Amino acid sequence: MSVALAPIMSAAPAAARPAPVGSTIPLGDGYMGVGYTEDGRTFRPDTGQLRLDAEGASPQLAATVPGIDVSHYQGTINWASVKSAGIQFAYIKATESTTYRDTAFNANYLNAYNAKVIRGAYHFARPNLSTGAAQANYFVAHGGAWSKDNLTLPGMLDLEGGCYSKSTASMRTWILDFYNTYKAKTGRDVVIYTSASWWNTCTGSWTGMSAKSPLFVAHWTSASSPSIPAGFPYWTFWQYTDSGSVGGISGAVDRDRFSGTSARLLALANNTP
Repeated sequence: MSVALAPIMSAAPAAARPAPVGSTIPLGDGYMGVGYTEDGRTFRPDTGQLRLDAEGASPQLAATVPGIDVSHYQGTINWASVKSAGIQFAYIKATESTTYRDTAFNANYLNAYNAKVIRGAYHFARPNLSTGAAQANYFVAHGGAWSKDNLTLPGMLDLEGGCYSKSTASMRTWILDFYNTYKAKTGRDVVIYTSASWWNTCTGSWTGMSAKSPLFVAHWTSASSPSIPAGFPYWTFWQYTDSGSVGGISGAVDRDRFSGTSARLLALANNTP
């Protein structure tokens, strides 16, 4: 389903996004869809294969809701223009590890709210630096909390970039530690963002979260459906490209889909049937 885009409004130029590999990501540089580089070529974060020319095109999907995910790499965003472009939801980077808060989070989170874009905060996981509980507590205290206000999605845990030298058992424990802490603090199930490749490799195709967390799958493709990590029966959100464009944002932006209607998106935000 294509969405008409409003003209791009003036905005501060966005900084070039890095594409580091694995757990070598400098603190603060993680974002949804970091990807991989080798000899200057761009690789997909979900498969490690060279990006296809067709990728970046919008998949044709019925009954889905368009969204984006952003961090400070998008620069200054005109959220009124984003809303006018048809974007109904956004996930916004809040935190990373237990010491970093995204420099654009305050502005993005407030301005998205004022523009009536349903928004949620996300935490870029660094399992090698501290416990899941410590990072969940930091996330909740620095933007990841939830309120039933028609405009706030449950927080999201961004899992990508390598296995951080953890065994599959240790990674499962870390994720569950984060989930349990976030659930105790907010009453909500944290959304999990990952790719089939990362999840199947780093958790050993774990099925333990499929009944707990909504899935935000990363799969950059023009196909009509993404590859799903083991154990998850379906996707709730889908990041289908990192090279989209939207009115109100200067430069490329990740484009996402919610797998239902606007009414179902609101129900997820408000934790209602």
